[in-house]
Amino acid sequence: MEPGAAAGDFGLVWGRHGQSDGRMQKPRAMAIDSHDRVFIVDMTARIQVFTTDGELIRLWQTPASEFGKPSGLSVGRDGNLLVADTHYARVLVYSPEGELLETIGGVPGSGPGEFGFVTDAVQDAQGNFYVSEYGDYDRIQKFSPDGQFITQWGGHGPGPGQFRRPQNLAIDSEGHIWVADACNHRIQVFDDQGQLLKVWGTEGSQPGQMRYPYDLAFDDQGRLWVVEFGNHRVQVFSPEGQSLGCYGTHGRGRGQFHNPWALDLDSAGNVYVLDTYNHRVQRLDE
Repeated sequence: MEPGAAAGDFGLVWGRHGQSDGRMQKPRAMAIDSHDRVFIVDMTARIQVFTTDGELIRLWQTPASEFGKPSGLSVGRDGNLLVADTHYARVLVYSPEGELLETIGGVPGSGPGEFGFVTDAVQDAQGNFYVSEYGDYDRIQKFSPDGQFITQWGGHGPGPGQFRRPQNLAIDSEGHIWVADACNHRIQVFDDQGQLLKVWGTEGSQPGQMRYPYDLAFDDQGRLWVVEFGNHRVQVFSPEGQSLGCYGTHGRGRGQFHNPWALDLDSAGNVYVLDTYNHRVQRLDE
């Protein structure tokens, strides 16, 4: 066990490398809904839906993928799947069965409602959408439930309130927006109008430090789980930024990771890690 590592059992590992149904080709995003259905998108631009034991339920393709593949998934307030269609400057909204219901954006650019490379989209309790993007803009835009632009914040840079690849978003019980500011190796927290509330994290591999945090999710105790692409591990924090434990090391064995991109929790509080370059999912049972 590496310094600062916490005890934990990776009790379930599933997934195999490949492009046939049920296999994975560098899976990059994952979301788990209230029915414990696991949605995963990989480098074939297909969205596959699994049980938490890894049994394939269904799959579908995004409308286009020639220019790039989606890199973000989340579940909206009404249970629909929000897909960050990164290289097509848009968010695709699907039913859990794979029916395309709505498209937000679709026009590249820096204006309101236009996008660079979309990384994630989340929805608050009122139905508003928050969409993060990287590239020349590195910002977050807020939209009404019917897709109308409300406001934006951010900008490229290392300063407070700025971003360098805001890779993932999460909303806490108070409606605050938490951002995995990946290439700044930190977490930033904002209110629903974009006012900066807190920022913490420095680059490194010690407990409390991070290297390319790519995804984050809250458990029912209010703890924040963060997957670190660069440190090949998962770290859990208090809401104030205190490290409560690190899980995983670099490798291909059980409990090891190779550039993980995503994580989420099921209804029982189990943590699922998308072990991207090992083309699989691992479940952490504390």
